[in-house]
Parts: sequence; structure tokens; C-alpha cells
Amino acid sequence: MYSEKVIEHFTHPKNAYEMTDADAWGTIGDSSCGDFLTMYIKVEDNCIKEISYLVFGCCASIATSSMTSVLAKGKTLDEALNIEEENIIEALDGLPEEKVHCSNLGVSALRDAIKKYLSKK
Repeated sequence: MYSEKVIEHFTHPKNAYEMTDADAWGTIGDSSCGDFLTMYIKVEDNCIKEISYLVFGCCASIATSSMTSVLAKGKTLDEALNIEEENIIEALDGLPEEKVHCSNLGVSALRDAIKKYLSKK
């Protein structure tokens, strides 16, 4: 059902912690009824120097949040804004059809964090 990469990111998520000194953070979801994600970013020279997240959700939500952080780290803000759900799914070697929507969590929270960061500048 899940690819080896999904299982790896679920069992050993990358960058999963609360960043208390983040430059900005974005949230998506509803913690009272389903998946919920907060993504934190630290920006230096217009690049995402550090990224982390806290996620509440299923295996696919955890794996897609982890992969989003891996793909965004080191990217310029513009490059990170161009990360799409398909990039997450491809990097994880696919997701079951009923879990494809989980890839939207990471992308949406990342974009929210970047937009909040840019609005402060």
C-alpha cells in the first residue's frame, strides 16, 4: 500500500520538532477533527536555512510533512513557493489514491509560513 519512502518518512520523520525561534510559521488543518500541521521556517539570505514542523495525522500526513521539509530546506523562498503536491508525491514514490490529499498539508503550511514571513518584511 505504501512505498518504502513513505514508510521511512513515517517511521523516521525528518525535521519534526517545534522551532521556538522561527522567523515565521504556517498552519493548516483542524486539530479537533483531523489532520493538523504547523510548519516553521528560519530564513537567511532569502533561503530557508532551517525548517521544522509538528503534525497530527495519519501515516501519509506525517510522511508528506517530512518530505516537504526535506524538499524545502536550502531552497530560496521563490523555489519553495513553487513546490507542488505532485513534487511531494513523486519524491515519496507515490501515495495511495485515497491519501493523495495529504500532500496538500505540507505544501499549504509551507506557503502560509513563507507568505507570513514575506508580509513581515
